[in-house]
Parts: sequence; structure tokens; C-alpha cells
Amino acid sequence: MSDSYLTIEDLSKEFKREGEPPLRVIDNLSARVEDGALLSILGPSGCGKSTLLNIINGLDDVTSGRITINGTTISRRSRSAVKIGVVFQDPRLLNWRTVRDNVRLPLDELKVPRDEAEERVDRYLDLVGLREFGEYYPLRLSGGMRQRVSLARGLAIEPDLLLADEPFSALDEITARKLRMELIRIWQATGRTIIFVTHNIREAVFLSTRMLVVTARPATTHLDLPIDIPHPRVPEDDRLFEIEKEVTRDFIRMEEAAE
Repeated sequence: MSDSYLTIEDLSKEFKREGEPPLRVIDNLSARVEDGALLSILGPSGCGKSTLLNIINGLDDVTSGRITINGTTISRRSRSAVKIGVVFQDPRLLNWRTVRDNVRLPLDELKVPRDEAEERVDRYLDLVGLREFGEYYPLRLSGGMRQRVSLARGLAIEPDLLLADEPFSALDEITARKLRMELIRIWQATGRTIIFVTHNIREAVFLSTRMLVVTARPATTHLDLPIDIPHPRVPEDDRLFEIEKEVTRDFIRMEEAAE
């Protein structure tokens, strides 16, 4: 991996409230993400993880500090300068459009030529193992398959950065486990930099090259931990279990201290 690709420097975010002091959601948070990394962001519910993703995605502006991606400072004004794909907890598919049409939708919005768009749809449906389901409608698919369609759609724009906001949290554990393995395979095949938000410590340890643990609101960096176990990994690896236990103990201590 090369030098820092995404840099978060002393980032703070406040929301104005009528008749009350501003609500500070993020407070002087800093992190550096290497090109090609898979970084998991872990923190208590309501701590500001999704707000952080919105800022990285250029949907909201910082109150202070800055975020740069490959040298570009990110804001709502500069959002179009960086291609960012997003995978949500809810697949957010259009049920009246086929799988192929759902994956092609952002390409049509970007005015990608039709032949190139169709080639990308084929490529990324192949990558997630769903090309034969291209003419199906989303309601005919399982929850795991719909999430794979969402992943193909996020990758089809060939993003500089892929953001995943708790994409497996609504799935049963067996399906989620399979999709974690799929995500690792796709990450290695594409070389994309991925930021993965989760509240699942085991998931974060299994997936990540690095973990960023943030505090309760206002979120700030609590722990920045490299996961140096090489891929491919297996969930039963005792080394992963030891890291999970260590992070869990530290996470509980952090929450107890906050209370």
C-alpha cells in the first residue's frame, strides 16, 4: 500500500439548533487511509459514523478541519471531482426496474455511453455472481442477493472510493458471513479503497486492514488499529479472535468511562 490516500484532519462537525447551543457530533477527529486499504469505522450507536460518511461523500460540509481524497479537498462544491460509490444498509433498489437496469442507473445519470455502460453492468454482475439474474426484478431476490446488486451498482461507476454503511447488519449471520467473504474477494479483485462502517466488532476485525474506533458523540478517535493478519482469512482464526477480545474489552471500557 502507498502513502495516505484519504486524510481526515482535525475534523469537527456541529449542527445548529434554534434556541440551544450547537450540537457537536464530531470533535477533532483525524485519520489517514492508505490507497487500497479496507478501513472499518466502529463506534457506539448514534456517535456520528453516518455523519462522517456523508462528509466524506461531499453531502455535507465540515465545521472545521478538512478531508482530502488523493489531494482533492472534499466539500459539497468539490463533490463531483471525486467518484465515490456507496452501499447502504438498505439496498435501495427500484423494484420496478430489473437488476441490470438498477446497476446501470448511476451510469445513465453520469451519461456513460450505452455500450460501455452495458459492458460495465455485465462485468460487475459477473463479479458479484449475479449475471444470470440480470432480468429479474428485486422482489424475486433474497436479501443477500439484493445487497450484492447494490454492491455491483456501487462498483459500476468505478469509484475512487467505496463507502459501505452497515451493509450487512440487516441480514442473518450466515448470509452476512458469506457476503463478508464476497466483499473481501471483490476488494482484492478491484483494488478499491473501502471505508466500511459497522457496529459489529467481529465483522470489523475480520474484514479490515485497519480499524478506526471512535468514541460516543461527539465522535473522536479512540483507537487506530492495524489488522496485520494477511488475507485470505477464515473466521475461525484464533488470531482474529484474540484481536476481537482485545477490542471488545477496550470498547466496553470506553463506554463505561463515557457513562
